[in-house]
Amino acid sequence: MTILVTGAFGNLGSHVLEELLRQGYGVRAFDIQTPQTQKKAARFAGKVDVSWGDIRQPKGIKKAVKDVDTVMHLAAVIPPLSDEDPELSWAVNAEGTRNLLAACKALKTPPRFFFASTFDLFGHTQKLPPPRRAADPIEISDIYTKSKAAGEQMVRESGLDWLIFRFSDMPVIGLRPGHPIMYRIPLDTRMETMHPADGALAAVNALKTPEVWGKGRLLLVGGGRRCQVTYRQFLFGLLTAMGIGPLPEGAFSKEEYVTDWLDTAESQRLLQYQRHSFEDIVREVAACLGWKKIFIPLARPFARRNILNLSPHYKK
Repeated sequence: MTILVTGAFGNLGSHVLEELLRQGYGVRAFDIQTPQTQKKAARFAGKVDVSWGDIRQPKGIKKAVKDVDTVMHLAAVIPPLSDEDPELSWAVNAEGTRNLLAACKALKTPPRFFFASTFDLFGHTQKLPPPRRAADPIEISDIYTKSKAAGEQMVRESGLDWLIFRFSDMPVIGLRPGHPIMYRIPLDTRMETMHPADGALAAVNALKTPEVWGKGRLLLVGGGRRCQVTYRQFLFGLLTAMGIGPLPEGAFSKEEYVTDWLDTAESQRLLQYQRHSFEDIVREVAACLGWKKIFIPLARPFARRNILNLSPHYKK
């Protein structure tokens, strides 16, 4: 069985490739060619069939979908880039999905279609009792959620055998630079996180779970109770793991943000993927410091100052 993975060298995509190989699948990786994706692709040299291309260009997609059993569509422009370049976000997330579905439907034997969506679609729900459930209404709050909602609708109407996951947040397991978006979320906001390796396990386990295919299924996929935290716990936990520590509360917005806890009981029952807690994620991020941790005491004041300068709310 050969699986096509779009966005194969992104955060989730690279973990999906590893899990597919671990479970013995044939893999075709589709992604846009950049220095960053080429570097990640080198890790899989000789193990996966790499097909470079742009999902906005139908020609490359037609070649990529040939002779595959399932398309795992992970390619997307996510925040903050989606906010900074809304035209690119729509072109990749919505029109790219349209191109991919058209290429699949044109085949004599169309593949199954897996679509990676987001829990951001539930909108501003902090005033409601948690958790969010698959049947809850959606709310379009920005270009990202607009494009993902459009993608979901296209998949539902495609006539293909489809499956949609609305994923919770999946942080990069590594050291990341700061960005102003980190200050847009109030500290007491409920949010659910998940190790990207667990998200990958859920997606790959779905391939051999007949119950989630057929008439189409929407599943909520997140880390579960051990990964349900507040944004304060999430951000300050990761910042502490990176040697920076908590930041002043006045640096953060008070305006509600689109995130919440999820009811993942059904997806966990079907797919058995929740292995890591939030504490596990923090430990793995901390381990990424390696030898650099000896310089933390010296670098910490400068790092904190630089990160705080990104906040539009912070006053010295």
